[in-house]
Amino acid sequence: MTQRFALHPTHPQARLLRQTAQMLAKGALVAMPSDACYVLACHLDDKPAVDRLRAIRGLDDKHLLTLMCADLSQLATYAQVDNAQYRFLKQYTPGPFTFVLNATRETPRRLWHPSRKTIGMRVPQGPVPHGVLAELGEPILCASLILPGDEDPLHEADDIERRLAGRIDLVLDAGGQGYEPTTVVDMTGDEPLVVRQGRGQMASR
Repeated sequence: MTQRFALHPTHPQARLLRQTAQMLAKGALVAMPSDACYVLACHLDDKPAVDRLRAIRGLDDKHLLTLMCADLSQLATYAQVDNAQYRFLKQYTPGPFTFVLNATRETPRRLWHPSRKTIGMRVPQGPVPHGVLAELGEPILCASLILPGDEDPLHEADDIERRLAGRIDLVLDAGGQGYEPTTVVDMTGDEPLVVRQGRGQMASR
């Protein structure tokens, strides 16, 4: 059975944020709004939930999932960040960007890209994802909610509930959300490289 929580978009109810975090900690797969588009989210250490996420999205183990973090200090636990990279990240976080970084040893190996040892990281803007992350106290694993055969992410709670009824555990409804995914920036080379242009806009260099 798929539950649905109606959250205020700017002042989400603490009780519902806490219940969402508790469900994630117990293995739930959650459709959650972010500062870009809806994402499918689960606990990073819960392999069955990760497997369910990949199955719904139709993703193999070569597709890089994203760790959504509350702030840069949390991000630095899982990604190797030098001083120049930190300054760059500070400029664009929080915001609708996903950064591809080299993973640290603290990152579970099954979350790495199998050949590159990299991981996608992001620090979202917005009270709903921040509230869930604050209640959980650790990052969550996520992927844009784009179903196989679709070109755009789902962005209405009614559509998500209808199409994924019984396949996910919870839909967070905070009103209509954007349908553009994050901008992806590869930071493993000498200079940051935009590999997917999405909602986030980078300043001219």
